[in-house]
Amino acid sequence: MFGPFGTAPWSILHRMPTEPASSAADEPVTTVEQVPTPDPAPESTTGAAPAETPGPNAAPSYLTPVLLLRAAHPRQALLTAVGVAAAAALAGRPTREVLVVLATVLVGQTILGWHNDIVDRERDRRHDLPGKPIAQGRLDPGTVWFALICGVLLLVPLSIATGITAGCLYLASVAIGLLGNLVLREGVLSWLPWAASYALLPGYLSYGGWGGEAVGDPPEPAMVALAALLGVGIHFLRALWGLVPDHADGWTYLPLRLGLRLGASRLLAVASVYTALVVVGLAVTGTYVGLS
Repeated sequence: MFGPFGTAPWSILHRMPTEPASSAADEPVTTVEQVPTPDPAPESTTGAAPAETPGPNAAPSYLTPVLLLRAAHPRQALLTAVGVAAAAALAGRPTREVLVVLATVLVGQTILGWHNDIVDRERDRRHDLPGKPIAQGRLDPGTVWFALICGVLLLVPLSIATGITAGCLYLASVAIGLLGNLVLREGVLSWLPWAASYALLPGYLSYGGWGGEAVGDPPEPAMVALAALLGVGIHFLRALWGLVPDHADGWTYLPLRLGLRLGASRLLAVASVYTALVVVGLAVTGTYVGLS
């Protein structure tokens, strides 16, 4: 229904030809001392396993930063960070706070992208999806885990730099996103983590300020509801590019069900219009009602 989206050789043993035996009359009688055959080299007794060699697809180490960037879903990370930072600027936040918001959301989205590709690496390898360096064996999962942990250690101080309450809300948003990479994603409630994660973003902005003790006001309920609806729209747009492999794996989430009814092209159009209308609703509500 949908269009495309995106042995070890055996060694051969040869028997070497032997010299023809010569008769005693052909050779002079001499006494030759037999040279003992050297003993084979002793095996290691340390019990250590042989060192692993990189896989055939492993990339040179100098490409690791580039591959980490590709595994972070950079387009989604950048668009989300710019969108939230723009909302902070429209809400009247000073430039320094807008920059902190931009950096915080960018790091948070990078963490989510890495975690998603780690979790999905076997599926991505099975379906031979392009642009997946972990699944392709070009990027070691341990390297990505290390980068992810470093990202979390950076995310915590960045989040609380605009206030404890605001920081906790954003950290909760990222935690829900990480949980969504593990549960609910295959069924009809796959939209729920996206809605809950995005619903916390207005609170992150409205409670934010400058300094760890900054406290603002609660967000407007209309802004929270619209942000949740935006998360659902983003979920549909993101799911479109994986409908074929997800259907092959027996997933039954809402975008796939609608895609089977409408077709991928129509679903893309509907999801795009829906998301655009929600963004307009956020802009109008923010203008006439305010963020908080």
